[in-house]
Amino acid sequence: MKSLFTSIVLCVALFANAQEKPKTDLAYKFTPVKENGAGVTEDQCATGTCWSFATISFLESEIIRKGNKPVDLSEMFNVRVNYSKKADSYVRFQGKQQFGPGGLSHDVMGVVAEYGIVPESAFPGVMDAKNEYNHGGLDAMLESTVKTVLEKKLNEENNEWKQTIDGMLDAGVGKIPGTFEYDGKKYTAQSFRDAMKINANDYVSITSFSHHPFYSQFVLEVPDNWMKGSFYNVPLEDLQKIADYAIDNGYTIAWDADVSEKGFSFSNGMAILPDPSVKKEEMWSTVVKEADVTQQSRQDGFDTFRTTDDHLMHITGKAKDQNGNIYYITKNSWGQQNPFGGYQYVSKNYFQMKTIGIMIHKDALPKEIKVKLGII
Repeated sequence: MKSLFTSIVLCVALFANAQEKPKTDLAYKFTPVKENGAGVTEDQCATGTCWSFATISFLESEIIRKGNKPVDLSEMFNVRVNYSKKADSYVRFQGKQQFGPGGLSHDVMGVVAEYGIVPESAFPGVMDAKNEYNHGGLDAMLESTVKTVLEKKLNEENNEWKQTIDGMLDAGVGKIPGTFEYDGKKYTAQSFRDAMKINANDYVSITSFSHHPFYSQFVLEVPDNWMKGSFYNVPLEDLQKIADYAIDNGYTIAWDADVSEKGFSFSNGMAILPDPSVKKEEMWSTVVKEADVTQQSRQDGFDTFRTTDDHLMHITGKAKDQNGNIYYITKNSWGQQNPFGGYQYVSKNYFQMKTIGIMIHKDALPKEIKVKLGII
């Protein structure tokens, strides 16, 4: 996601991980501890739009939590809006930032605040002959176009290049609807957002890194943060408290994480952080010891790029294994073809070490942490 080439390499790696043959003798047995409402597991297909799929899934859970009936929201609406914004930002920064399909949860909330949200039925997006999303060609054309704008200084003459970008997006993602009908009523994206009781200002992004002061905000230094969005910074123990408090009190979590580790296996429906002493052949066929995580080890991973901004998912609940160890029930966007219907069980150790950031409703913060952060 750092560039189009990196995106392609990463997508291939993640696809290979997803297609890894699952162990039929998976040693881990899970019992739910807390399950919060969520929509159907979907598939982002051949796109780098996990940021929209995860955050839209999160908002679908918010709609349920707020007492509305479940609704299938459009992921591609956010993609269509933000790709135009990303192209404009890339040119304005003279190419001194990444341009690719990746993004973060606050990208979606920016669209929610300015434009609104729409149901899937109003904006399903453009699919290929296999009825799948495939943005490989589109991403390449968009990147080539914005680079040509800068190389040939086309922005100095007029804004026709923006019309070219919009034409590509209309054809490759879809045309944004002005109004639409849902359950017999006519809406705009903004009025539908309001009907679903979603207020973008109610949501905050949290992270935990010691290269910035705790209980302050900073712009998280990951390539996909093209919007230069700020995160509240808390110690690791508080990040853990926030996650547990949120889930235990009926909230869900949009989760940005590194998924390039050997302990992350979609095919086995799990993510664990095995201790270095664990042998490869022991993985999955036995409940293995996990590595300890500290604020320093977490920081070292981020500083040396061993922990990278790879993928966004949606944490919806908690479970325990047969030994009483706690895991986060996590909804992925790679389809339903794994032992748990597209969900994964993420260990606390993995969460502590490999979390880049989370987004939650501000009321999902424990009161004492909310006060320290100055959040009203």
